[in-house]
Amino acid sequence: MTIHHPWDDAPADGGATEIAPGVLWLRLPLPLRLNHVNAFAFRDADGWTVIDTGFDTPPTRAAWEALLAGPMAGAPVTRLILTHHHPDHIGLAGWFAARGAELWTSRASWLMGRMLCLDAHDRPPPEQLAFWRRAGMPADRLAARERERPWNMADVVHPLPLGYRRLSEGQVIRFGDRDWRVSLGEGHAPEMVTLWSQDDDLVIGGDQLLPGISPNLGVHATEPDANPVQAWLDSCARLARLAEPRHLVLPGHKLPFRGLPARLAAMAENHEAALSRLAAELARGPRTAVDCFDLLFRRRIGDGEYGLALVEAVAHVNCLSQRGLVAPVGTTKDGGTLWGA
Repeated sequence: MTIHHPWDDAPADGGATEIAPGVLWLRLPLPLRLNHVNAFAFRDADGWTVIDTGFDTPPTRAAWEALLAGPMAGAPVTRLILTHHHPDHIGLAGWFAARGAELWTSRASWLMGRMLCLDAHDRPPPEQLAFWRRAGMPADRLAARERERPWNMADVVHPLPLGYRRLSEGQVIRFGDRDWRVSLGEGHAPEMVTLWSQDDDLVIGGDQLLPGISPNLGVHATEPDANPVQAWLDSCARLARLAEPRHLVLPGHKLPFRGLPARLAAMAENHEAALSRLAAELARGPRTAVDCFDLLFRRRIGDGEYGLALVEAVAHVNCLSQRGLVAPVGTTKDGGTLWGA
């Protein structure tokens, strides 16, 4: 079965589409190339359970105010479930908590979100600069980055409250008149929450289960030897055991879709193909991770995408390294690590 989208268009900002009884699909604006994030609201007897929030920005707050007063009929948000710690998914979690919502997420999502919101910098720390240098960032770009204030999570995330309710692998919770099984994914974010309805065909996929695009699999200075690509591939294989063609996946971006088994296979094949291209080229001659952009993405990487491309290139090199297919073979004059087979 191929991918099928039951809806051709998304709801407008501040609007909603009912996709199942008591289930609203909401679209929130992002000031990025990927210009939206999905949220979902499930009607409960005492209010709503909401999945993810968007950034804490004036346009997103305005969209939520319109949703709460309009399609959500003024009923309170009593529970907020965060699929993972990235700011487009947790940005307004603290805002909802201040209004009485209880926060539910995985432990790693909670800890990463709290840590990164508290870890603000006026200039990139030395470890970050060293990481970029080893990845092969050109000296002129590195010098410019060193002088700039970096983007901080706290720029677009409302202060998070102290407490939360933990979601764990295999746990069953109830909301929206349905029982849901928790299954945690890895790769794009640690302990990414996916939720599988036990009563109908709905699956809440977050950024683990996306149509048409693959989420960023990045390595960062906080864990430079991480292997998120292999973690992602392992998650695809594990979640494939739960996936059925009938499932209607509610993703973090793009349109809801059916055909999850085929989509999981395609995502895994895409990364394996990229790894094969990279391994073959590195057997011909060494490159830094940054020098691998053309092999991995096969398109020009602009300034706005450069950071995401860099961390994903490092991730693919790390995967090949941990498979024993490449190793460091030297350094460039600027201090970049050269990888070869």
